[in-house]
Amino acid sequence: SSEEPENPLNQAQITRFERVSAILGSKVKRRSLANTSAHFLKDVPRYDMTRTGYGLYGGNPTPGKPNPMKPVVKLEATILQLRHVETGDHVGYNARWTAKRPSIIATVAAGYGDGLVRALANRATLWDRDTPCPLVGRVSMDLITVDVTDLAEVPRSLDILCPAQSIDELAEAAGTVGYEVLTSLGARYQRRYLDTAK
Repeated sequence: SSEEPENPLNQAQITRFERVSAILGSKVKRRSLANTSAHFLKDVPRYDMTRTGYGLYGGNPTPGKPNPMKPVVKLEATILQLRHVETGDHVGYNARWTAKRPSIIATVAAGYGDGLVRALANRATLWDRDTPCPLVGRVSMDLITVDVTDLAEVPRSLDILCPAQSIDELAEAAGTVGYEVLTSLGARYQRRYLDTAK
């Protein structure tokens, strides 16, 4: 429970770990107990190794506090087509969204087959730099529809994870945790690893 600093289970687990370590003695070559969140707890032994999984991707290991980690994951999806809809027109399966004004709707190449959970329907936001573009209608297997009416110029792609929207913010919109967002990202996304040291 290391993301909950006041949880008494944290100290109980450390005490048990110490007890087992003492019993095993020299048979133990290396010890590891701390995950990313444990790095931010007071008086937690680090032992020989630590595991900083979620923090390596920029997820917030200190829920409810400012994120001490720097975001490192960006996710963008290509716009496949644009359609003009009129006031009162419906978008998506089961007409789950209705236009309240004449709108421009972008069909974007990402869906629940790519890890965007269906719970994001009418709740998620995609971004063009600092401009929010709401996801409208259902999340389909391969596609989502996004309201880009307020963009002066529509780009070739929209950002899903970016400086304007963290892993944790997207997870909150989906009613889940950032770990699920990261591990759900499908194989159809092209991955590029950039050397930030340069």
